[in-house]
Amino acid sequence: MIYRLNRFFNAESGRVLDVAVDHGFFGEFSYIKSIENMEKTVQTLVDANPDAIQLTLGQAKWLQRVHGKTKPALVLRTDIANVYGNPLDSHIFSHHVPHIVEEAVRLDAAVLCVNLLQLPNRPEIREASIRSIMAIRKEATRYNMPMMVEPLVMQDNSIAGGYMVDGDADKIVTLVRQAVELGADLIKADPTDDPDEYHRVIEVAGDIPVLVRGGGKVPDLEILQRTEKLLAQGARGIVYGRNVIQHQDPAGITRALMAQLHENASVEEALKFIKEA
Repeated sequence: MIYRLNRFFNAESGRVLDVAVDHGFFGEFSYIKSIENMEKTVQTLVDANPDAIQLTLGQAKWLQRVHGKTKPALVLRTDIANVYGNPLDSHIFSHHVPHIVEEAVRLDAAVLCVNLLQLPNRPEIREASIRSIMAIRKEATRYNMPMMVEPLVMQDNSIAGGYMVDGDADKIVTLVRQAVELGADLIKADPTDDPDEYHRVIEVAGDIPVLVRGGGKVPDLEILQRTEKLLAQGARGIVYGRNVIQHQDPAGITRALMAQLHENASVEEALKFIKEA
């Protein structure tokens, strides 16, 4: 397993920037804004050169067809759910691809990513997530494939307008700990409402590296300031999607984030890499 993680984490800083563009898997029209053409999207990201790119079974080919030794590592999304819509479907589900670990081996993935969903008053979705994690853990162990669990504490749909993140630190800490107990090799967790509380998430994860989920698109200064605070709290990396691929300068924001992660650049220093509109 460590051999794959050597391709995932930066050798000098021990941190990682994973750009997530697996949004089309979830069947929401708004989620494919700026990533309609995935071949072009992936090439843009390869040119920007983050440490890793998170893709789905059907889209991983666009990364793995790229020649050369220096391309980003592949993080493969393993599961699909319909929990993000507003209004929600009458039937809510979460399923993993049954043969996903073998597919990951064939695709030369470095890491798998699976959700641990906690929705208000929908315990069956959390149960489905747990069943997926346990099934994937079995096969991931067999093939020495690192498994990144994504604990997602969601708000009530009627409040948030679609299941959105609940940044309550107590809830996030509890779900992160469950992910660790289920055998996560990596954790991808939302930021707490107060970034200065994120050390609690790091502590409860123990020796399991924690990467921070990006969420919705925000201004450059906000995302860089948040990243700086979260890294100071002990995060080992970031998994950002829309804040990179929907940016007017994807290469610039990638370089800015990479400078923060791997060179300990300040917010002011990182901003200099981004082209103005």
